[in-house]
Amino acid sequence: MDTDITRRALVAAIIGGSVAGGTLSPVRSYLQQFAPLSGTAWEGATDRTNSRVESSYGSAELRYDEDGVPNITAEREEALYFAVGYAQARDRLFQLDLQRRLMRGEVSAVVGESTVSSDEFHIRMDFAGAAAATWNHVADTETGDLVRAFSDGVNSYIENEPLPLEFSLLEYEPDSWTPADTMLMEKQISWNLTGSFLTLRRAKVAEVLGKEAANQLYPARLDHDSPIIRNDGDASEESTNAVGSPGELTAEKSATESERKSVSGSDGTSAVDSVGTPLLDWLGEFERDHGIGSNSWVVSGNHTKSGQPIVANDPHLSLMAPPVWYEMNLEVGETRTRGVTFPGVPFVVIGENHAGAWGFTNTGADVIDFYRYETDGNRYRYRNEWRQFETEQREIEVADGENRTITTRKTVHGPMLEREGHRVGVAWTGHTATETTLAIHQYAKSEGMEDVLSATRQFDLPTQNLVYADESGNTLYYVTGRIPRRMVDGEQVRGNRIFDGSAGEGEWEGFTPFGVSSWEGFVPFEEKPHVVNPDVLATANQRVTDDPYLSEGYSSPYRGERIYEMLDEAAESSDIDVATMKRIQDDTFDIRARNLVPELVESASGENDLQSPVEMLADWNFRMERDSRGALLFVHWFDAFHDETFGDEFEQAGLDESYYPRDWALANLEGSATGRWFGDGGKQGTMVRALRTAVETIDEEGYETFGDYNTTRTITHPFDQSFLNYPELPTDGSAHTVNNYRVESAVGSSWRMICPTGSDSEAIIPGGNSGDYFSDHYRDQLKAWADTEYKPMPLEIRGDVAVTFDGGEQ
Repeated sequence: MDTDITRRALVAAIIGGSVAGGTLSPVRSYLQQFAPLSGTAWEGATDRTNSRVESSYGSAELRYDEDGVPNITAEREEALYFAVGYAQARDRLFQLDLQRRLMRGEVSAVVGESTVSSDEFHIRMDFAGAAAATWNHVADTETGDLVRAFSDGVNSYIENEPLPLEFSLLEYEPDSWTPADTMLMEKQISWNLTGSFLTLRRAKVAEVLGKEAANQLYPARLDHDSPIIRNDGDASEESTNAVGSPGELTAEKSATESERKSVSGSDGTSAVDSVGTPLLDWLGEFERDHGIGSNSWVVSGNHTKSGQPIVANDPHLSLMAPPVWYEMNLEVGETRTRGVTFPGVPFVVIGENHAGAWGFTNTGADVIDFYRYETDGNRYRYRNEWRQFETEQREIEVADGENRTITTRKTVHGPMLEREGHRVGVAWTGHTATETTLAIHQYAKSEGMEDVLSATRQFDLPTQNLVYADESGNTLYYVTGRIPRRMVDGEQVRGNRIFDGSAGEGEWEGFTPFGVSSWEGFVPFEEKPHVVNPDVLATANQRVTDDPYLSEGYSSPYRGERIYEMLDEAAESSDIDVATMKRIQDDTFDIRARNLVPELVESASGENDLQSPVEMLADWNFRMERDSRGALLFVHWFDAFHDETFGDEFEQAGLDESYYPRDWALANLEGSATGRWFGDGGKQGTMVRALRTAVETIDEEGYETFGDYNTTRTITHPFDQSFLNYPELPTDGSAHTVNNYRVESAVGSSWRMICPTGSDSEAIIPGGNSGDYFSDHYRDQLKAWADTEYKPMPLEIRGDVAVTFDGGEQ
């Protein structure tokens, strides 16, 4: 066997071209021919690391507590973050390196032909150029000095310690880490949370199925009663929920305007004409997973047993081994910070410090726009003049193959994405210098709400729902990130259309791609949706407010509705505590089932061959629990319901299931839509056919309960080999329950955290904090996570010293 080619094929399969939730997508069955723990692989895996390390930044100590969390102490921040870089490399170096290589479009240099397409996309998007612009912008700040120290810590490990097992298996070595690589991780995280081609997909649906179908399946507004900011008398000092200027279009009028403008250019041509199916199909490989979501809430001391506020957060991202998050406990001087970060990022992203706690969920704001242009060779028309594209020849190195040379093009708005002769221009808020790294650093040092508000002003990307509480009893909700305002003919419009770039439609005033933006035409900080000192506020990626300009597509509201139901009931007693928060995070009640199962039972009650499943559903409590057969039947029925409703017509139109609308849109089809999508048998007939399909599928697979199907089997290492994968365990939860798990896509609660101000916090990670297969902490938290149990998250420094960092001051 040619092991070199096999290894390259392996990495090609690992990378694949798809990224979700800040990490690499797992692939199956590519190491079966290896004897992976022999020879140099075994030697590299079993070497010991040094216990004393030189640091020019000053002394520090690295301990590991009983859960494998690095506890790091230092007298100076530079020394602290040098040690953080060393610890992250010690525990997650392969993860760092592979993510960086992917975002730079340099995978084919290791892999070969299979990942040229992925490299081409990342090079054309020029994430690396955006990261360089960001680093140039923040390099001379206090935070920039710490990023340099972090990078030197990573490189100290690379230069002096044995490399992890994966490098031995693949026989390559990582390049040195640079500060711009840390900025690149910021871009990767942000793209995975905001990078959406929904506008282009909607335009394609409009072209092949009609504008009415596009409006039915992708409604401009999800009509429900559980937005994040409810405006129902919630006690607050200040509440702002309007992104548009006062007196702008109402939501109702905006929806009408959306239907008129979202699927056509200003000249009335179909917007998809300027994109082309080959380009759109290619881009679909690289957009964010639209199933990704999160939960968070904050409750003031007015409703808690302790009289102090509580923050809870569980972000839903891709689940794999090792996890997307890395937990740290840091102490420098009087500042103590604990929580999780993304490998490659020095600072705690979600967590708490000595003064307060904070968490994030994805807002879903529309921060990406698309443009078509009148072109002539290497020129494009812009505002009555012809301009040359900004071009650059880029070579994609291809191992054991012919290198590729591509010509990248940019306009005044940003990159051009090209495929098989089709082009579309892109503007994305991440394509400019951003200051989010500065904001995250300041959260760690914050002494209260005013500091957090000041830091949040610098939080440019991604758009997130921030919840916060502090030891003074303050609570806070704020939408972060830069939100563009789009103007056409002097009127503010939504971004769910392809703009005429040659006419300057929809441009973002104050936006400078790959430079430093002034953000003049963006929503001012004070006008972003926020609530100061809310009593009870919950976020689950649902609609923030009724503002029509904020987003082009929120998540279905089921989780948000359920969280508010439970919080409102608990708040009546003013007796909320950590146990209350655990019950909510563990809740498996699926509101989809509550809304649909009674109708399904009624529709199928007269079908003799379905009496047993009908009785089962009639007796079911709508909870997605591992020992439930009703949950098993429902989850397979809903998948079949999608296929029965859309499958045939979508297939005939050349659309695969990635174009299916969200579950809420299907469940709420009404009026003229029902005749088209449900056919002659109507909705009830479609439901019954789907139930028969679900029963057949379950019988074929041999499942007895939901836990037979809903297991951790898809939470795998990128190599997806049994010795590297986590154990297969049954667990609870569905795509729309608070306890969130989606076995098909390996997405779910990637970190559960409950922080009662002034008391002991608790948390859990899905797997283990170490990426070292031989570590006791490679998978030690998995069972507790699957059972929705928690471990302590103390701010005290714990554990014996594992590494001492010696050296002089810089």
